[in-house]
Amino acid sequence: MEDLDPIKLKEELDNFKREKEKIRQLMGQIGGKEQAERDKWVNTTFIVAIALLAVNDVLHHIWHIRVPIDTEFSLVIAILLVSMKIIWMMHKSTKVEHFQFWILNSIEFRLNDVAKQLRNLEKTVIEYHSGELKEEELEQPIVTAISEMESVHPKNSGPQ
Repeated sequence: MEDLDPIKLKEELDNFKREKEKIRQLMGQIGGKEQAERDKWVNTTFIVAIALLAVNDVLHHIWHIRVPIDTEFSLVIAILLVSMKIIWMMHKSTKVEHFQFWILNSIEFRLNDVAKQLRNLEKTVIEYHSGELKEEELEQPIVTAISEMESVHPKNSGPQ
């Protein structure tokens, strides 16, 4: 069984916490609890404004009560509010789609890098068994990976 080194475990835990915090900050920028709260207020505002315009028209047409906003003008305002809401929803949708594209692009990038490393390992194994090992034929990975055998030193690690 593998001997568990507490120093390596602590380093891995610290790296995991840093990555988790980066993801949390990124998700907060994209839209977290604050965004959901703001979205709720915007939706409520739009619904209340359109409902008030509808009540205005009902009062004017059914009970013939004199209201401050003319029927045609309230209709124009309602159409404007609905148009603004649709534009706002399109903006939110675009933001989400951009984030999904970014995530998928990152996954594809890492997947291609892992595939390169796998091809290099296959070449290395084949050449090792045949007795000829040529370093220049191996593909260079875009992102260097840290194997379990290598120790992680802050001064030797890449950009964080």
